[in-house]
Amino acid sequence: MLSIHKTIDKKMTRLDAIQDGCWINLTYPTEDELNTVSEALNVDPGFLRAALDEEETSRIDTEDGQTLIIIDVPAVEKDDAVVYSTIPLGIIVTEKHIITVCLKESSIVKDFQDGLVKNAETQKRTRFILYMLLQVAKRFLQYLKQIDKIYNYMERHLYKSQRNKELIQLLDLEKSLVYFNTSLKANEVTLEKILRGRIITLYEEDHDLLEDVLIEVRQAIEMANIYSSIISGMMDAFASVISNNLNVIMKVLTSITVLLTVPNIIFGFYGMNITAGLPLDQFWWIPLILAVVIIGLVALILKRHDLF
Repeated sequence: MLSIHKTIDKKMTRLDAIQDGCWINLTYPTEDELNTVSEALNVDPGFLRAALDEEETSRIDTEDGQTLIIIDVPAVEKDDAVVYSTIPLGIIVTEKHIITVCLKESSIVKDFQDGLVKNAETQKRTRFILYMLLQVAKRFLQYLKQIDKIYNYMERHLYKSQRNKELIQLLDLEKSLVYFNTSLKANEVTLEKILRGRIITLYEEDHDLLEDVLIEVRQAIEMANIYSSIISGMMDAFASVISNNLNVIMKVLTSITVLLTVPNIIFGFYGMNITAGLPLDQFWWIPLILAVVIIGLVALILKRHDLF
């Protein structure tokens, strides 16, 4: 999908044709849309297709006066449970235009399209990009807080149920945090390259804004590490609890089996067809009382050894 936007009278306005100072957004673009943008703005087709590779990592590149910034942005995938992942977002800066390319629709891009990000003007290309990077960092922090809330919810349910469903959800959260941590570290490296000012010219205000972005990214990395350690420790703890509960159940079942074996042995003796007979075999209640007494003694012994 191809959409063109430009800041007019400090409002984000959608255009029908490409103009100087506009922002062109490509979301899961077709070959025709890629060729149209490439020919109209003389953009390297490799730059346009770079962000369409899901395995593409965060990086920055420049060629013939055009700069490509690939940044990993967070995404939410909802199936049976909430799973977080990251996708590459390509930002291409030319002399008069800004182009963004992404495989999926991103809530970050949608906020810019709806004009929800203040002071983001398409004519100020460097400032516009920095605001987009700041929104990416803030969205990472937002999703990390959501992961923390989901974790606390799952933890409370695990204390009650200890079902596989909650453990699988915790595993998905741990995997999401690994994705976040890897992407955030790659983004941090890219931002530090931008901060040097060798590829993109930065003014003093741009330096301050970019430093704010780096602070947010580093905070997100720290949060991802902390949450990952907590979830990993919690899963290990619950694995130990489940193993201990299984041992307790097996111990109880073994003790019950031992107790049930006693009357089987006694009744088995008195049930044998022996010509000479057994002592007191004419009194049917004698084996019953004997079985109860022996069961009581065995149960007492097991109880003293904490086996029942």
